[in-house]
Amino acid sequence: MADRVVYTIREGVADVRMNRPEKMNAIDTAMFEALSRVGRELAGMKSIRAVVLSGEGRAFCAGLDFSSFQSMADAKSSRSAAENVMADHSAKNPANLAQQAGYVWHVMPVPVIAAIHGVAFGGGLQIALGADIRIIEPDARVSILEIKWGLVPDMSGTQMLRDLARLDVVKELTYTGRIIDGLEAVTLGLATRVSDAPYEDAMKLAHEIATKSPDAIRAGKKLLNASRRVTIEEGFRLEEDLQRSVIGTPNQVEAVLANLENRKPDFKDPR
Repeated sequence: MADRVVYTIREGVADVRMNRPEKMNAIDTAMFEALSRVGRELAGMKSIRAVVLSGEGRAFCAGLDFSSFQSMADAKSSRSAAENVMADHSAKNPANLAQQAGYVWHVMPVPVIAAIHGVAFGGGLQIALGADIRIIEPDARVSILEIKWGLVPDMSGTQMLRDLARLDVVKELTYTGRIIDGLEAVTLGLATRVSDAPYEDAMKLAHEIATKSPDAIRAGKKLLNASRRVTIEEGFRLEEDLQRSVIGTPNQVEAVLANLENRKPDFKDPR
């Protein structure tokens, strides 16, 4: 069986691809496990500056494997399948296996850019929502599709959506499972911008990010991720603490010198 998720690294950019093209990258247990494992592997690599997340073949990700829905027609089998992916969480890692598939990209210390083509349905959309930035084809189709199967979004998507779109919009899409295209996804806040070549544009952006100070990029992501979860006082303190953590460091000094000397900076991996 081919690896469900594969990646390569070039110039500090990890090119991560869901690799089940014959099933439009539909999510089975092996895919849940692979997304979580690869995310954790990359998170531990100090040399990584940015990540591009995409899907092989005709789609980003079509959502949960249809065979899983077939098994859900039987109540006992449905609960058993759910238990398999709702396990593996703790106080240290509050996300269960299914939630980790999307959340692992949100807590990744470096920026993650999702390149969306074809479809991103249900769990596929929730995986994309874990990214920092989503570049999408204009005619791609996305949906919070869980209601079709009598379910609610449960792969961390609700925790991402509350920061991206108005609550009434999220409720409408959750209650109906309405399918929208890339243009509407941007308008509603589910995607960042449209592109006729989302993968190529995502890679270009990732390589641009990789030229910046990795200390400042990592601190910036940590600060912005926390900004919607803390009080104003906590936010001010975090700003100050993170600025103190980067100011005067070798990479920050290098950023200043490179600008003054009109040359390309030579940043080192963060400590």
